[in-house]
Amino acid sequence: MSGPSLNRVTLIGNLGADPEVRTTAAGRRIVRFSVATTERWKDASGARQERTDWHRVAIFSPGLGKLAEDYLRKGSKVLVEGQLRTSKWQDQAGQDRYTTEVVLMPYNGLLTFLDSRRAGTEASEERGDEASF
Repeated sequence: MSGPSLNRVTLIGNLGADPEVRTTAAGRRIVRFSVATTERWKDASGARQERTDWHRVAIFSPGLGKLAEDYLRKGSKVLVEGQLRTSKWQDQAGQDRYTTEVVLMPYNGLLTFLDSRRAGTEASEERGDEASF
């Protein structure tokens, strides 16, 4: 298949824990957190139903990573927009494992704080290493 393709994910949800910051051997900081999205509906009998899905988010952008590290906490409501990426790795037993994450890369990610205290606060790297408050 040739032609254009698009890999873009947009999520609105709440952080399940404070962001975790790790530094690679090369000195690159990566900020990771999980976002919960919840769907609610009534079934055929009228009973309320709910399903929560958890999504891993990895920020490779230094500017957005610093904002996430400084301002996001467990329970924070956010909008994240990035690319879906699946990585293959091996566990200690040598078994192949896969991890799928929403990745925010430099110049191509969006992180918006949706909590009332931060309403309207947006950090974007689509036009460079800038953030607007």
